[in-house]
Amino acid sequence: MPTTERAARRRGIDALLRRSPLQPVFRARAARRLAVLAYHGVDDPAAFRCQMERLVRTARPVGLDEVARAAEHRRPLPPRSVLVTFDDGDRSVLTEALPVLARLGIPAAAYVITDLVDGDEPYWWTEAAHLVGHGGRAAALRGLGPTAAVRRMKTLPDGERQRTLAELRDTARQRAPRQRQLSRTELHELLDGGVAIGNHTASHPCLDRCSDPEVDDQLVRAHERLAQWLGRPPSSFAYPNGNFDPRAERVLRSLGYRTGFLFDHRHTELVPAHRLRISRLRVNSHTGPDRFDTILSGLHPAVHRLRGGH
Repeated sequence: MPTTERAARRRGIDALLRRSPLQPVFRARAARRLAVLAYHGVDDPAAFRCQMERLVRTARPVGLDEVARAAEHRRPLPPRSVLVTFDDGDRSVLTEALPVLARLGIPAAAYVITDLVDGDEPYWWTEAAHLVGHGGRAAALRGLGPTAAVRRMKTLPDGERQRTLAELRDTARQRAPRQRQLSRTELHELLDGGVAIGNHTASHPCLDRCSDPEVDDQLVRAHERLAQWLGRPPSSFAYPNGNFDPRAERVLRSLGYRTGFLFDHRHTELVPAHRLRISRLRVNSHTGPDRFDTILSGLHPAVHRLRGGH
């Protein structure tokens, strides 16, 4: 099916879900749950602005400290609480999201990959997709296109993932374009604007594919760098790719982390039961208004799970 037809079909399904008689039922239930929105970059600023304006009209935006206190003291957050988060530290969080968030008074949190700060190295998955699309070959990726290749690389032991990326670099016809990343100074601009900075590991491996020493290094190295740059240690973490790992949770506890976030497309309790395993809802700046509404209500996540989504 052509891309335009698939997009039109999705929009039609989203519109049907929003008009479903189940939607008010889910919306009432969602009022008693915490919605943590998990964005990455902001590639549609106008749509993102509309989403945030909807939040301030219909929900109660909360900050990271409020969520942490609710979990620690077992005191529920207000009804319709929503926390806005961003993974990876894309510069559009600074250039596009921050002005909207500051104008509307919405607190947020951004989880950064510390090896990329102050540089222009692309995300490894963006680079891998580009290299495969330009003739890059690797033994572990035979016959796979760019999207499937990245999906496959996320399942490999991390040492093999790194060797596979090196193979792609050696065989591709064209290197991946550089990507300007956030600087240390810009991290402070986000902080000053009400966006908390959290740990997203040093280089964004899938932690459940790492060895014990690699898990320790990824978390501790990022933690120490952020503490040095920001003048205080970070206390919130987001699992790369959403892959929970109990070894990582033990390290986070030893470092004094107050919250940790998954990427499982679920709501969570107004008193989070597991403060280092808090659910989040997957959303993008280009998510249409119908789907955005059913994500907030919980109907879209429920349908997603029924269809076998994870």
